[in-house]
Amino acid sequence: MKINLAKSAGFCFGVKRALELAQKASHRHKRLCVWGEIVHNQEVMQRLGQAGIKKINRLKPNPGTILILPAHGVALNIIEQAKQCGYRIIDATCPMVKQIHKIVRDADRKDYPIIIIGDKRHTEVKGIKGQIKNKALIIENEKDIPFKKIKRLKRVCVVAQSTQNLETVLKILDILKLYIKEIKFFNTVCQPTRIKQTEIRKMPLENEVMIIIGSKNSANTRRLYEISKSLNKKSFWVSAKEEVKPAWFKGIKKVGVTAGASTPQSTIEEIIQSIKNVQ
Repeated sequence: MKINLAKSAGFCFGVKRALELAQKASHRHKRLCVWGEIVHNQEVMQRLGQAGIKKINRLKPNPGTILILPAHGVALNIIEQAKQCGYRIIDATCPMVKQIHKIVRDADRKDYPIIIIGDKRHTEVKGIKGQIKNKALIIENEKDIPFKKIKRLKRVCVVAQSTQNLETVLKILDILKLYIKEIKFFNTVCQPTRIKQTEIRKMPLENEVMIIIGSKNSANTRRLYEISKSLNKKSFWVSAKEEVKPAWFKGIKKVGVTAGASTPQSTIEEIIQSIKNVQ
């Protein structure tokens, strides 16, 4: 059985940067924490906890404590509240996400209504929405378009969550163009996501079985799984080696493996070894 690993599998630039900042901070400071999950991966969060970096979801007066912002970014009011509570900020927001923040702030200042194509409950989308005073309209998919509101808009600025399915984004954009005269569209699906999605549109057709690795709360991993499953029914999403089932590989000669942007290399290696042990 041949195992083909995607070239882009695992950490992207933004995740690597965030974890490097957290690691350096843990060597220099004793009192530090992270707002929510620095990246959406359980193993990574466990490692941070072992390094003394606590996860918090509420702010309280805490002068001198270091607060690390997650790679997905946060709303402006969280930063303001943290500073008022005495926290010192280390901003681990991915530079590509920060660019989205800048785009929506600039557009909001020019009175452009904002449309965000993304997952309403995702921390990145909440952070983008939290950059502006006016309310942003969030669209998750083609079926989620609020036509009554759309028809009232004459001009808009449209951005996308950085890990969105690019095909979905473009389909939604085409529909919006039918109703809104002026659209300023910024393709903010990040380059690492595009590369991963390009690979995942080919690999399921070239392999009999696909294994997608990543935590179940990882949006970009879910996207890879959804695309893979649509092309190859024998696509399986696992987060640890214990989830690998030998029955998946019975009589199989070619297995494709990829991993989400927040999946550690160690997890990828463990799962590949687990697949090899099936033989």
